[in-house]
Amino acid sequence: MKKIILITASVVMVGLIISIIIYLQYPQSSSLPTNREEQQDISPEAEKLQPIYDDDHTVGYSLQNKELNITFDKGKTWQYVPVEIDNLFAGEYNGNKQELIKNSYILSENRVAFLYMEKTNEYENKVVLTYSHDQGKTWKDAIVTDRYPMIRFRKVAFLTEEFGYVIISGDRVVAQEASNVYITYDGGENWKETNQSGVTRLISDGGFIDEQTGFLSYGTINPDEPELYVTQDGGNTWTQAFTNVPENYHEIFVTAEMPVKEEAHLVLLVNQGPNGDYKGGKVKGKFISKDNGKTWEFSKEIEVDDQEAG
Repeated sequence: MKKIILITASVVMVGLIISIIIYLQYPQSSSLPTNREEQQDISPEAEKLQPIYDDDHTVGYSLQNKELNITFDKGKTWQYVPVEIDNLFAGEYNGNKQELIKNSYILSENRVAFLYMEKTNEYENKVVLTYSHDQGKTWKDAIVTDRYPMIRFRKVAFLTEEFGYVIISGDRVVAQEASNVYITYDGGENWKETNQSGVTRLISDGGFIDEQTGFLSYGTINPDEPELYVTQDGGNTWTQAFTNVPENYHEIFVTAEMPVKEEAHLVLLVNQGPNGDYKGGKVKGKFISKDNGKTWEFSKEIEVDDQEAG
């Protein structure tokens, strides 16, 4: 027995001596790099963020590396946005996930904001606005509503430093859904729901042109005429606006867009909907209102480019 123990000990000692010799001869600098070091050596440009811009090219954003970052200096420096990427695209409509969903965010020098849905349980979600007034140095989260079904349409905008609105829709069943409007008077910290319009058609657009005057446009699946609702008391009441579409344009100009102010009146463009082919679908109807959006009279046809058509 003593002989076996001596033989075993000798074998272990020889093994240790050989291991020490190999370790001392192996160059210290040849240690294997970590995965991050390998990625940096093989693809040094992989981490470089490429800005995506809106029309004004003022503030850019990036969705690379599975996180949201923003830049105010054309990509020289970046600020991380504390929002989960999946939440930005959560809901029934997800966009292409290569760019942020249109109208779900604000990018400006003085305000950046991101509207998204966050799941709270199996049946309910909360809708949150994460925003910054100091170019991303500090962030705040505001709950627009803490109980909402799966969202489809979403839009956020501010008309002043203090007044803004959020429009969302959800709980869709075929061509019916709920739509809700929320407004803030303190820069986005607190939100209040307005009264509902009572319409259950799918919403296509909406918004406010001042603190009292707002619009909601309905009809996205095979619309045959514009269905535009207006409020002139900050959302307390909504009534259907009358859009006087000339007979020769019936079932051609069918979907109202968001009205805008122009001189002493309001202007409304009505497009041809998803299936319009009148003049190649590149024509919209221009309507004018002189009573702050209650009635609209046809003015003329206007041509639009491919991106604006439909």
